[in-house]
Amino acid sequence: MGVGGEREASGDAAVGVGNSVSGGAFHAPVVQAGAVSGGVHTYYAQTPHSSSLPPVSEWPQLDTADPIALGVRRTRRLPGESPLPPYVSRDCDRQLDARVREAARSGGLVVVTGAPLSGKTRTAWAALFTNLSGTTRVFAPPPGTDLRGLAAVLRGRGEEGCVLWLDDLEGHLGKRGLTPAVLADLVRLRVPVLATMGDEAYDAHRFGVRIRAGVLGGTEPVELAREWSEKEQRRLEAQDEDARLRAAALGRGVHTAPEYLAVGPELLEEWRRARRPNAHPRGHLLVRVAIDFARCGLGEVPREALRSAQALYPQELTTAHAETFDDGLGWSAHVRHGVTGLLAPGGRQDTWAVFGSLVADVGERPEGPPVPLGMWSLALDTAPEEAARWTVRWNAHLTLVPLADSDPEISVVLGRINATIGDIETAAFWYRKAADTGHIEAVAALGDLLVLLDSEAEAIPYLETAAEAGIVEAQYTLGKVLAARAQRWIARAAEAGHPLAAQALPPLRKVTATPPDTVRE
Repeated sequence: MGVGGEREASGDAAVGVGNSVSGGAFHAPVVQAGAVSGGVHTYYAQTPHSSSLPPVSEWPQLDTADPIALGVRRTRRLPGESPLPPYVSRDCDRQLDARVREAARSGGLVVVTGAPLSGKTRTAWAALFTNLSGTTRVFAPPPGTDLRGLAAVLRGRGEEGCVLWLDDLEGHLGKRGLTPAVLADLVRLRVPVLATMGDEAYDAHRFGVRIRAGVLGGTEPVELAREWSEKEQRRLEAQDEDARLRAAALGRGVHTAPEYLAVGPELLEEWRRARRPNAHPRGHLLVRVAIDFARCGLGEVPREALRSAQALYPQELTTAHAETFDDGLGWSAHVRHGVTGLLAPGGRQDTWAVFGSLVADVGERPEGPPVPLGMWSLALDTAPEEAARWTVRWNAHLTLVPLADSDPEISVVLGRINATIGDIETAAFWYRKAADTGHIEAVAALGDLLVLLDSEAEAIPYLETAAEAGIVEAQYTLGKVLAARAQRWIARAAEAGHPLAAQALPPLRKVTATPPDTVRE
């Protein structure tokens, strides 16, 4: 029923305006001045642009806002670690801080530009915390939000400090986004706008369409270099209290710290999911092999070592048959995020290196799988030079010594590694630890080493035990040791004039002329 009809029903017919409604269909209230008839009529009131924007009171405060939800890339997070590692100061911080403080006083746009994964968003977020109050309200609209009514929303903010946060600014430009008119309103209201933008996107919008260039044309961007300066690298290396930053300083290789920290979680998740039979099980296994080589101390692994080491993972190898070695390697080496593959070519010909963050992530997680015991010996044999072998030995001690009491096989591995390196006394210590539990291989190896250390009398009981257990090398070594001892005593008897000793000495010397090879690897 129209408004005029209600008036007639209430007795207001004497007003003198002959309103009537007839025919057609009408939607929404109708204000009449005379007759309306026929057709389908629809009337809409214009909705203010601000009606879809939340009131300032619903914007999060800076000290409670979630930086990851607002665009800062997540890093690895283990139990007990903070959501993000400490911020490492960049060379542009002083310039950026001054711009943010000025924008907080007078309003205006501050734009941080840089290459992908250069750390733009984290740097801009750190500038907010450094220069604005923790009670500042932060509005971070999703891309494409209509910002034309933002000034109207802000006029009712009272004394609240506010900032407009536009990560990836290109998603907020256009007729309904951050236009010169909207920016001018924000300047009048003294509301700062802090934005980030990739270098290519900035160039395309800054020197492109007039209305978009107009927003960017009024401010000079703060440029963040992809490559870190020596001062920035020193500041990173000084952050030794956070495990993630320590790992970035040591394991980033040719990559920057932001690339290392941001890409790592993505690669880890992709690698984990690849183990499924219908995904990339061979690729998953090859990356696991490279990770464990790196945990032993070898950052670069020959292709054939990757292939042969698969035998140390019988369970994974069963599933891996669904994918060929070459296909798995190709998947592992495919470059992700424009930065790296899970595996990348090493510095030596036909070698492969795993992305450093994967090594730290797997090795430092409580649920991370242990390195197979056989991998330590294989890594030692694969090491290309003496320094690399000592690195493997060092890492083996760090990893295995705390576990040696639980398994004599661990002591055997430590003994074998030290014997190969040439540290015979340390090797004998570990072989003795395993031999005392009855480990027959350790018994034989300890006997060999004691002979090498000129402790034949101590060696004989161990060699006899191993010989009686059927170890042929121990039988041979024991025979040579006993023959040598026999030669010494018969020689002394011959020197004393014993005739039978004099006859037996020459053939005995012939038997013992070649000293036994007593180094067991």
